[in-house]
Amino acid sequence: MAIRTVGTSLLPPLHRRTMLQAGCISLLNLGMNHVSALQASDIVSDTKKGGLGNGGKAKSVIFIFLSGGLAQHDSFDPKPDAAKEIRGDFSAINTKTPGIHVCEHLPLLAQCSDKWSLVRSLTSPHNGHSAGHMTMLSGRSPMPPGFNGSMPQRSDWPSIASVVGSAVPTPTNNLPPAIALPERIVHHTGRVIPGQFGGQMGNQRDPWFIEASPFNPLSYGAYPDYEFHFVQGRMKSEHLKFEAPNLSLPQGLTLSRLESRNELLNLVGTQRTFLNTTVAGSSLDQYREAALSLLTDSSVQQAFDVHSAPAKALDKYGRNSFGWSLLMARQLVHAGVRLVQVNLGNNESWDTHNRNFTLLRDCLLPPMDQAVSALISDLHESGALDETLIVMCSEMGRTPKVNYETVGGGRNHWGAVQTVFMAGGGVPGGCVVGSSDKDGAYPQTNPQRPENMAATIYHALGIPATAIWKDEVDRPHNIYHGEPIRFS
Repeated sequence: MAIRTVGTSLLPPLHRRTMLQAGCISLLNLGMNHVSALQASDIVSDTKKGGLGNGGKAKSVIFIFLSGGLAQHDSFDPKPDAAKEIRGDFSAINTKTPGIHVCEHLPLLAQCSDKWSLVRSLTSPHNGHSAGHMTMLSGRSPMPPGFNGSMPQRSDWPSIASVVGSAVPTPTNNLPPAIALPERIVHHTGRVIPGQFGGQMGNQRDPWFIEASPFNPLSYGAYPDYEFHFVQGRMKSEHLKFEAPNLSLPQGLTLSRLESRNELLNLVGTQRTFLNTTVAGSSLDQYREAALSLLTDSSVQQAFDVHSAPAKALDKYGRNSFGWSLLMARQLVHAGVRLVQVNLGNNESWDTHNRNFTLLRDCLLPPMDQAVSALISDLHESGALDETLIVMCSEMGRTPKVNYETVGGGRNHWGAVQTVFMAGGGVPGGCVVGSSDKDGAYPQTNPQRPENMAATIYHALGIPATAIWKDEVDRPHNIYHGEPIRFS
């Protein structure tokens, strides 16, 4: 398992600061794989100086991203009265909330509709995966200057996770404020999808990526039980393992020895006069404290360890990559992480041009339904739902008309409308904001933009509407580019 914060496919040169950081970490006998993890703590934000605002009530956000494009007709916005080529193969079922219907393959979420709400009118001008990811992951509809869909760039908009990570305080246990898991979003060709990094904020403000799922260009969905290939169908890769970070002490290094080593570091302070005059030197204590915290705080270690969770919890969430990912997200927000982005489905798993109905029915909707409903239930039972906002979306919706000429029938890219799922964090249950037209093609009432979705997240976390971040040349940039979505 690796923890990475590299935002592009090109690694930067090894600068003196990086070498100093590595030297500090080596004194603690930490491996180099911890360097990028600790870099996430190196954040100073102008928005922190004023503290959090009073607008929101959420302590944390779990941002669930279904890469590929969830078909709105076949999930949260069914059109049972439309023609067959629009309606598709699935039936609509009642939910616990009168008047709200969802796809028949979401029975568990249907039973708890009083705890979640839908935005059925979110619209974006983009039909491509890369542009869609950039828009939805950053909350910005226009493309950034010089946008290149083939690779992340420094000129990209910063991701929502990066913005939150820079605008809220770091937890007292030195965990970063924003984490993405269980992997970066990577195309099956190996191309890293833009939109998920710090962009104009710089790589140092990338979210902390916990790559618990190994990249496999031939595997899709929730392994092991729901793994599939778009052409070959159901499959199971024996070598795919979901692994949490290894934060244990190196062999032979006890806690008492680590504490002694920490004392040794305190004794060499007189040799650091020169270092303390540099930016690198001023941050060495921060890296040491973060490293010690990650290694010695049992609550931090438990937050990453999903496989040691009670069997009842594992069964409830599902013993697959979707369930493990959301269970880890639950544990991380409990440990104080402010935003966890959970990428459910590698390789754009929800891109159902072919076999749309078979894949949704057999491989995609069941583990999502189980894991998300378990997350809601878990948070509700513990009393944490009201202070944890859940947001689930894709980079786009899918075409209103089914293409039955493809293998098994499919729906193509469609940015004009999609449904966004929200729960907790002050969002009332059993509500529907906006609507799509009779064919599920365009917003009919109360259209919402990605900017409004992002503003809802920022507002829920108490980030002031006037908050800004500053780039390397001290230019201010607004955090908000829209208004929070109103549910009443």
